[in-house]
Amino acid sequence: MSFLERAGIALLHRLDPERAHGMALAALKAGLVPMPEMVRSPRLAVQLAGLECSNPVGLAAGFDKNATALDGLARVGFGFVEVGAATPRPQPGNPRPRLFRLYEDRAVINRFGFNNDGASNIAARLEKRPKGMILGLNLGANKDSADRAQDFASVLATCGAHLDFATVNVSSPNTESLRDLQGAEALAALIAGVMQARTSLEHRIPIFLKIAPDLNDQELSEIAKVAIEGGIDAIIATNTTLSREGLSSIHANEKGGLSGAPLFEQSTRILARLSQLTEGKMPLIGVGGISTAEQAYAKIRAGACVVQLYSALSFQGLSLIADINRGLLALLDRDGFATITDAVGTGRADWL
Repeated sequence: MSFLERAGIALLHRLDPERAHGMALAALKAGLVPMPEMVRSPRLAVQLAGLECSNPVGLAAGFDKNATALDGLARVGFGFVEVGAATPRPQPGNPRPRLFRLYEDRAVINRFGFNNDGASNIAARLEKRPKGMILGLNLGANKDSADRAQDFASVLATCGAHLDFATVNVSSPNTESLRDLQGAEALAALIAGVMQARTSLEHRIPIFLKIAPDLNDQELSEIAKVAIEGGIDAIIATNTTLSREGLSSIHANEKGGLSGAPLFEQSTRILARLSQLTEGKMPLIGVGGISTAEQAYAKIRAGACVVQLYSALSFQGLSLIADINRGLLALLDRDGFATITDAVGTGRADWL
């Protein structure tokens, strides 16, 4: 991390977290953020559901909810970028404050509630996306919708022409009863509606499913079965957790989803079990608590073909992307793997 990046993070941490995040996005959009080194190696290239990613480190949804900083995000070294979540109609989300830094725990709690500009406004920005980046959108539902399942299909129909992939997000804990859509019957119907909406697009894009970490084994088994039968192209494991185990921050009891370091073990165990359930045949995306190359590598060896970052960026900056990619190359050398793909799933048993 450079002195300038370290000073910028220190300054942002003196501000309200949501305001600081908005300023960071604005700086990225304006080109005022120092661009980290781009780590390039064919050993890091990976295929994700037919998408050719230059490296396995992606950006998770939520960082750029409204697709306002695409030009900047295309230049910082991510292998792929996911924006959103988008809902059919604009909505303000939950009342502020709704974002909390847990410094002692290297974690974040948010209860945004799908605040966004709405699918039509976001689609207009996606249409002007930079060339060459792999870009996806997290699909959401309006809080007051009479048919939340239909909302996912509606967002895809509005935005799908400008995307490389889309993610069905039924795992956010911040929209009341949204996680109920993870039940087998409801989820199957929702996926069917999204797949039908995909047929109207001029080009077929892969559809991902993002799941919660707070699932028991039976629920996870049911989701894996529904995902495979429904034609889902990859599963993102996982979203934020409702657990507060082991936290020490004064904000530990704030409502919302917890992300960051405390989520790492829980989400990696879910990932490994999912890899086992799908027999390694379903592409998996590992998310939750990654802040080092070693943790990204652990996710990959647990069964993920790629990973995503978000919370750690607020503590370590954009240079973390290059740090992880450089570290992954060193770990491949250490363990004798020719490519990152060769390492996928080789350590799954360690997490079961």
